[in-house]
Amino acid sequence: MQGFIPKATAVAKKWVLWGIALITRYPWAVAIFGFVSGVASFFLVEREQEKFAQLVSALMLVSWVWLALENLLQRSVSSWFGFKLPPPLLSFATQLVHQESLFFVVPFFVITTVWNGGQVVFTTLLIIAAFVSIVDPIYYPWLAAKRWLYFIFHGVTLFAVLLTALPIIFHLPTPKTYVLSLGIAILLSLPGVVRALPFNWWKRSVLTLVGILVVVAIGLFVRGWIPPATLRLTEVAVTDQMNDRSRSPENSLKVLTVDQLRSGLYAYTAIRAPRGLNERIYHVWRRNGRTVDKIALDISGGREAGYRAWTHKMNFPLYPSGRWQIHVVTEANQVIGILRFRVVESPGEATPEDEEDVVDLMRQFLPAKLFPREHPGSREGAAEIAPQEEAEAPADTEPVPTEEREE
Repeated sequence: MQGFIPKATAVAKKWVLWGIALITRYPWAVAIFGFVSGVASFFLVEREQEKFAQLVSALMLVSWVWLALENLLQRSVSSWFGFKLPPPLLSFATQLVHQESLFFVVPFFVITTVWNGGQVVFTTLLIIAAFVSIVDPIYYPWLAAKRWLYFIFHGVTLFAVLLTALPIIFHLPTPKTYVLSLGIAILLSLPGVVRALPFNWWKRSVLTLVGILVVVAIGLFVRGWIPPATLRLTEVAVTDQMNDRSRSPENSLKVLTVDQLRSGLYAYTAIRAPRGLNERIYHVWRRNGRTVDKIALDISGGREAGYRAWTHKMNFPLYPSGRWQIHVVTEANQVIGILRFRVVESPGEATPEDEEDVVDLMRQFLPAKLFPREHPGSREGAAEIAPQEEAEAPADTEPVPTEEREE
């Protein structure tokens, strides 16, 4: 037994050195592996084969545990294998983790991003960060040399990894995932940013506390610009007719008249989510940039075509013509997708001015009590939610209508 341990240590040391030499010779292979594993994980989640995706996601988190415990593990390697890891090698290992992580998460965010909204900023930032991680003349002299910038880069990468991995591994809903990811990324990166600044200990302590508050506030304010990495729309439609038997829209409308609204309008969405993930989402009806209704829907993950749900709006403004949008958002206010349509006046019908603009104008000249301001979400709306799966409900089961009123 006494001779076995030194022999095993020597073998382990040999394999470690061989792995280091191989990665040093072919560093580009790590980025390629990260991208391929990210794409593979996304499609495996799509096809309900999530074990591999969970394994890869867990490896991502393990690599970040290594970074968090870098000094402790360095001492352990020195104790176990009898040699010290040189600082350049540690920097190289950190770069590999950044490459693997960024190229793993980029496919998820690229596919789930709403490209005609603010989410394009965050996803573009991740793509640029992935490019920086594989270009040594940028990564080392420009990024790694500026430690405060390096730790910001470090925190953004960790934030993206957690947003992707936590729902896949633990089936955490989007609001909880966002808060945990933001909190962990701040705690593991912000102290490094502050330590890199040329201040004494008490100024650093104050800056750390202030920095935490500021970053948390910014993170909560811009969460609508962060794509939900594991949720995406597979089918959408704005329609005036639903097929109850197939639970699908009869048509998809982009332009409709005021007369067509009299029987109500449906917003139909099929949302793809990982198996085991239960999520509450909202259909936010907006007209000319103003919120009219916000209706809650509960969805469950695991259905290949996406969980089908719709809202049925019956009540519209007196003069509903204009540009409409239906934002599909999570409880964390992250946008999954946007449906757009336009309402035009019926032929032969008078075209009055926008009644909301008229009311706003009259408020300027008449007592405010004559025109109280209405909360934008207080108008009536209705929701009809389809059963979760065909296999879980009889074929002739009708959607259950519910009334939702936001106070």
